[in-house]
Amino acid sequence: MMWMDISMKLDTKTPPWPGDEPFKYEITYSMEETGSVNVGQFKGSCHIGTHVDAPFHYDSSGSRIADLPVDRFTGRAVVVHLDQPEMIHKEHITDIDLTEVDKILFRTNSWPDRSAFPSAYTVVGSDLAGYLAEQGIDMIGVDTPSVDPETSKDLPAHHSLYAHDLLILEGLVLDSVMPGTYELMAFPLKMAEADGSPVRAVLRNL
Repeated sequence: MMWMDISMKLDTKTPPWPGDEPFKYEITYSMEETGSVNVGQFKGSCHIGTHVDAPFHYDSSGSRIADLPVDRFTGRAVVVHLDQPEMIHKEHITDIDLTEVDKILFRTNSWPDRSAFPSAYTVVGSDLAGYLAEQGIDMIGVDTPSVDPETSKDLPAHHSLYAHDLLILEGLVLDSVMPGTYELMAFPLKMAEADGSPVRAVLRNL
C-alpha cells in the first residue's frame, strides 16, 4: 500500500481567502512553564488550506460540518488531469469511466504557487453537477481555492453542486498524482457549528 498526502501544509505562509482569517499556531504553555509538556493553540478560517465546505457555508439552513455522515469523506476517487482550463465542463470528462468511483478529483495546475492566493484559477461550470450526480458521484475535489471565482457573489458552482448533493473538497495538492483510481480519505474535524473544516486528505493506491 502507498499513501499519498494531498493536503496543503498549514503555517503562517498558507494563504487565506482574501480578507479571511490566516492560520496561526502558538505555544500557550511551554514545557519550561508546565514542567512536563508543551501545549499549543491554533487559529484560522474553516476554509484555510485543504478543506471541505459544509452546505451551511452557502445555505444558512444547510447542514453543518458535524452533521454530514462520515462515510461521505472516503471512497473510490478518480483523479483527472486538465491543463488549466478557464472552467471545467461536462465535455471534459465524458470519456472518463466513472462506473466504479464515487469521488472525482481535478488536477488543473492553475494554482502553482501555494504561498500566494492566485489571481485567477480554474473554476467549475454549472453544467457539471447534474452529469456527475447521474454517474453516482457524491464529491468533487479541486486543486484550487474554490469551485467559483474569488469575485463571485452568487456562487453558481457551489449551488449547482449542492442541488445535486455533491460535497466540495478544495485546495488539494495533486502535483505528483498520476491520473487513475485511488482510495480517498479526507475527514473533517467534528465541529458542531462549523461551515467547513480543514482536512488531512490522502490517497491510497488500489
